[in-house]
Amino acid sequence: MNSVSVGDIRIDAIVESPRVAIPFAQLVPTADRALIDAERSWLEPRFADLAQGVGFLSFHSYLLRTPRHTVLVDTCVGNDKDRGGHAFFHGLRSGWLDDLRRAGVEPEAVDFVMCTHMHADHIGWNTRLHDGRWVPTFPKARYVFARREFEHRQRAWRADPAAGYGAYADSILPVVESGQAMIVESDHDLEGHISLEPAEGHTPGNVVIHLRSLGSSAVLTGDAIHHPIQVCYPEWSAAFCEDPAQSAACRRRLDERLAATSTLVLPAHFPSPTAGWIRAHRDRWRFDFLD
Repeated sequence: MNSVSVGDIRIDAIVESPRVAIPFAQLVPTADRALIDAERSWLEPRFADLAQGVGFLSFHSYLLRTPRHTVLVDTCVGNDKDRGGHAFFHGLRSGWLDDLRRAGVEPEAVDFVMCTHMHADHIGWNTRLHDGRWVPTFPKARYVFARREFEHRQRAWRADPAAGYGAYADSILPVVESGQAMIVESDHDLEGHISLEPAEGHTPGNVVIHLRSLGSSAVLTGDAIHHPIQVCYPEWSAAFCEDPAQSAACRRRLDERLAATSTLVLPAHFPSPTAGWIRAHRDRWRFDFLD
């Protein structure tokens, strides 16, 4: 994704893994394959390989630079994490942190880290391995966590430290212990033009993040939407959604509301070109990519 601006906020994607193939049968298990095939004209080749039955996901963070602050949203999988042998997450080594530096931002320059939710692929770079222990990657940042999501993950960790691949222990707990965690309500407003909105379903405390500046707006949808096909068919929840019915209802609300606006949409997993708008299309919706 090329840099985009929303008013005086500059937005860049810091990409960890640009194109990960996942079978549609695993990604959206309730999907109708014939309906997916009917969207071939725009799905291929960027977003799917229908001969193989796979959709493509990107894993990336958003770097926001406002006139006052530098903000990171969702920190991907991270390096060196023990994820129980998971084929994609376990022991990953990527150049994500180097790419952040190439974008002109040193870890010490990040003011806020925001996580739409606490699945392992959205909190990994919260911490890094240093001398055998996990330490916050961004030593001067406040890490903004929605209270409902934080408390849900904390309870799960206390009941079973291995829950969620152990991600709470290595990617959230060190931030809490360093005193950098900022626990907020799910409608929190940060510095006047960055705000949270509850978007429950994918996880109990999932949020989306709204940007507003100089009359322009954008929304970072996190995992409320995983793949562009779900804009067309919001009833198809991803296999990773903890409450599929609630997630589907959340996605439909986003479709209906955003299709009536010029709000730029920045999903967490759409492959490049990534950014765009939700538009009404026949009796449904379609994603209109910016690039």
